[in-house]
Amino acid sequence: MKIKEILSVLEEMAPLAFAEDFDNVGLLVGDQNADATGVLVCHDALENVIDEAIAKKCNLVVCFHPILFSGLKKITGKNYVERSIIKAIKNDIAIYAVHTALDNHQDGVNKIFCDALGLKKTKVLIPKPNFIRKLITYTIPENAEKLRNTLFDAGAGNIGNYEDCSFNSKGIGTYMGNEHSNPEIGERFEFVESEEIKIEVTFEKYLESKILKALFKNHVYEEVAYEIYELQNPHQNIGLGMIGEFENPMSEKDFLALVKDKMQADGIRHSTFLGKSIKKVAVLGGSGSFAIKNAIQADADAFLTADLKYHQFYEAENRLLLADIGHFESERYTKNYIVDFLRKKILNFAIILSEENTNPVKYL
Repeated sequence: MKIKEILSVLEEMAPLAFAEDFDNVGLLVGDQNADATGVLVCHDALENVIDEAIAKKCNLVVCFHPILFSGLKKITGKNYVERSIIKAIKNDIAIYAVHTALDNHQDGVNKIFCDALGLKKTKVLIPKPNFIRKLITYTIPENAEKLRNTLFDAGAGNIGNYEDCSFNSKGIGTYMGNEHSNPEIGERFEFVESEEIKIEVTFEKYLESKILKALFKNHVYEEVAYEIYELQNPHQNIGLGMIGEFENPMSEKDFLALVKDKMQADGIRHSTFLGKSIKKVAVLGGSGSFAIKNAIQADADAFLTADLKYHQFYEAENRLLLADIGHFESERYTKNYIVDFLRKKILNFAIILSEENTNPVKYL
């Protein structure tokens, strides 16, 4: 098996197009055409994890956080990033990061977070903007059904819990071909009025090349008339954070005790108790201070995240319980999820969960 075959499975789990623009995801180090010997899944691809990969004969390390986040002008081994990269290159080990590609997936980091706590009726907290596009095209009635179906097969027409969605309207198209034309209906230099079907479908922007390929391949016209628009509608099933509910409300103290137990948190910093029951909870794995206002707008009783600064606790505004459970802790089960996904998709191959704890934060 080639490394690139495993990478295609990882992209199925967390499409790189889902990642935030600031992020650095995908294959960071290594040759995707090399033969894979084993996969080691970790949270951070530190030097001790690369050592583990060497010992366990794994030449692909799949990490949650990208070890390479910003550009390197020199690689001399002067810091932990450079030492990890040097060791990986010397030992022909590839490194692949998923990070916000999995953060933004509806079954990714924040769904894992919610499931660990037992939250139900989950939905994305901050739906991803500028991710949906609309294709409009025109064809003859005899070609409409085939063309629609091929666009659906290419990934168009999915809206929330529905698929094969389109809008179709009848009209009259006109054209006249020049001496270089080869019209499907009519002759060169003939003015043609023909009944046409206008087909409108939405799609996720990363599918555009695939959608257009299907359009051009299955359209009967020599020249295909089409339009593509970027929609303002946010994508309800892709985005950062998640919100869900407990079946039964609980006190603030009982809630934090549950969080501490389920997320194995050694310490939780939180805002002032408000004396209200906790039922509706927003979560955002990793650094999520920017989403406090979103949690409030969603009428959450509590918001769980990490890396909150002193003054950010004031932003709770006595409207919800705000809690910092730790960065690593909020993403604790992510690597387990990746391992389980790969093992279901790739049988009879070494998919190994790293035994190294890469959490840099310790508690007394």
